[in-house]
Order: sequence, then structure tokens, then C-alpha cells
Amino acid sequence: MAINNRIKLKKVETGINKNLFLVCAGVTIVAMLTVIIEFFTRGAFLPSQINVFYLGVLIIYSLHKELVRWLGEKKVERQGEYFVYGWIGLVTFLYLIDFLSKGFFSYSIRGEPLIVIRNASILTLEVLVIFIFTRSLKILKIFLKK
Repeated sequence: MAINNRIKLKKVETGINKNLFLVCAGVTIVAMLTVIIEFFTRGAFLPSQINVFYLGVLIIYSLHKELVRWLGEKKVERQGEYFVYGWIGLVTFLYLIDFLSKGFFSYSIRGEPLIVIRNASILTLEVLVIFIFTRSLKILKIFLKK
């Protein structure tokens, strides 16, 4: 009886995790779009306030994914890596564009310094920390099993 409940629990939690991935992917796209818009409009928009919300959604998705792993699900997809690669790629691209434009996007139309790239860099590093933390949980699970 307990084995059936555990199998049902794994199945339910795996389904929830797939939905959480879609939610996280959607919020990631919105967060990336706000960064891109802020960067290319050079201060025409106020800085986005989505970072804390985005990190919260990402943490919930990542920890839930690890919870599903700890329940014994062996086929947990490694889709979370896409968030890491996406942010690294986006920020690297923004740095390259700003470098090639000789700092054009680092200043507003009025000549004021902008912090879009810095904020995006910090957000990317926070995403990396979440990724490393959840990878550490996976490694811990492997060591505890042996």
C-alpha cells in the first residue's frame, strides 16, 4: 500500500514540476525581455522590478525539481540548465554590444550612467548560485545513497 502511495506521489509531483518549469520559463522570458528593452531604450523605462519575483519562482521550481529527485524519480529532465545558459548568453551579448558601441548603451539619452548591465549581471550570478546549490543537493543525494 505504501509503495502505491509513493508511486502516485512521484507521478503527481513530476506533473507539478513540469508545470512549474513552464511557469518559470514564461517568467524567465518576461524578465529577459525587460532587460533587453531597458538596455536598448537607454533609460526610457524605469528599471524592472521583476528580479526578486523571478528569483523566487526559479528557487521554487529548482527546489521542487530536487524534491522530485529525492522522491526517487530517475527521469527528471535537466531543463533548468537552459535558464543558466540563457542568462549567461544574454548578458554576454549585452556586454559585447555595449563594448562594440563604445559604451553607448551604458548611458541614457541625457548622458546619465545606466545600471542595466550590472543588474543583469547580478541576476545572472544569482541564477548561477541557485543552479550550483541544486546541483550540490543532487551530489549530496548520491553520496547519501552510497
